[in-house]
Amino acid sequence: MNRACFKDKSDSEIESPKMPVVVADIMKLLCSISEERKMKAAVKHSGRGALVTGAVAFVGGLVGGPPGLAVGGAVGGLLGAWMTSGQFKPIPQILIELPPAEQQKLFNEATAIVRHLDWTDAVQLTTLVMGSEALKQQLMALLVNYVTKELRAEIQYDD
Repeated sequence: MNRACFKDKSDSEIESPKMPVVVADIMKLLCSISEERKMKAAVKHSGRGALVTGAVAFVGGLVGGPPGLAVGGAVGGLLGAWMTSGQFKPIPQILIELPPAEQQKLFNEATAIVRHLDWTDAVQLTTLVMGSEALKQQLMALLVNYVTKELRAEIQYDD
């Protein structure tokens, strides 16, 4: 299990009738869910790859005419693809590195899903959620939506 998820980064709390809900506990829960599915994300650098492809194709066209354009496009495409690949980071690492305002935003959405549960700490919360496929699916959907929409990242699963 990734121990980075278990550093307390925030003492932010909101009061509920049952108990205080701590941001760090929700972050730990989301880390556990993403670790279980071995989720990784990469911010898309497709613009950079397209720029390299176009630049190399242009130079190839200038140097070699139509055949140079074809070769330059192929080489540029491979170079662009190589530049944008392999930049995946584990989701737990991304969650821990989020600024407090972004963690709070994610916390608010996740809290709406788990508010009805009765729990006292991150371990108990994680146990309750991991025992419920429906809750896991809701929180997984929340994570996927956040990473793809807010962070504009691509998700990969290493199952």
